[in-house]
Amino acid sequence: MNMKNFAICFNPNVAHSVEVKDRLLNILSEKGINADALDIDGLQDGFDFVFVIGGDGTILKTARFYAKFQTPIFGINLGRLGFLSQSSKEDIEKSVDKILSGKFIVEDRIMLQSGNYTALNDFVLKCSSMGRTSKFILKINGNPVCDYLADGIIISTPTGSTAYGLSAGGPVLTPSLKVFVIVPICPHTLTARPLVISDTEKITICVDEAKEHCLYADGQETMVFNKEINIEKSNFKVKLALLENSDFYSVLSDKLHWGVPLKYNY
Repeated sequence: MNMKNFAICFNPNVAHSVEVKDRLLNILSEKGINADALDIDGLQDGFDFVFVIGGDGTILKTARFYAKFQTPIFGINLGRLGFLSQSSKEDIEKSVDKILSGKFIVEDRIMLQSGNYTALNDFVLKCSSMGRTSKFILKINGNPVCDYLADGIIISTPTGSTAYGLSAGGPVLTPSLKVFVIVPICPHTLTARPLVISDTEKITICVDEAKEHCLYADGQETMVFNKEINIEKSNFKVKLALLENSDFYSVLSDKLHWGVPLKYNY
């Protein structure tokens, strides 16, 4: 990959973000590379590779922006979990050396689309009145599938399966799968279970039009709707830069302590 133009995206509202941004600028400068520093609220096109400093929220916003330009992004974690990040702030220089040496891969991650809104992790549908349950009618390719009486519904990508969907009882999906998962939030029935479908399917959610409902894209952007909403795979994919030998199952273990035996004190 021929990379000449680099950018560093950072969120000045995240602790230590400016400090780490300055350090990364110095590291790149020492290696003869000039990079543009961009505030998360002032993202721009025209780069071959983008470093993102912050938590998963910062990476999600940056990912959605650069997906339409097919620009690889690389996350440096400053948050609590940092599931989408590849480097800690302590390992920045080692990570930069690997990237400049070409020791990384770029994974395409599918996204969701609803109107002008996209999501890398998930769309969450809820009644705009706090604490109210709703009836959600699920259709796939126009065919009725089931009705949910629930607090909400999560439509998740494989990338987002380790986020809200997991907390709501959904499965963990490997990022390479071409599927979406539909997870009801606190359904009022024991027979409602998460549903995994092909990413070629068209999803329609119908609601009581007397109630105002909201769609939340990655928990960051909100769209209000009153009757029904259509969701499908986006034409754009996020290009996530991963260091060589990066392994999804190791990340599960490191970040979520997946499969780690519990320690009991008696």
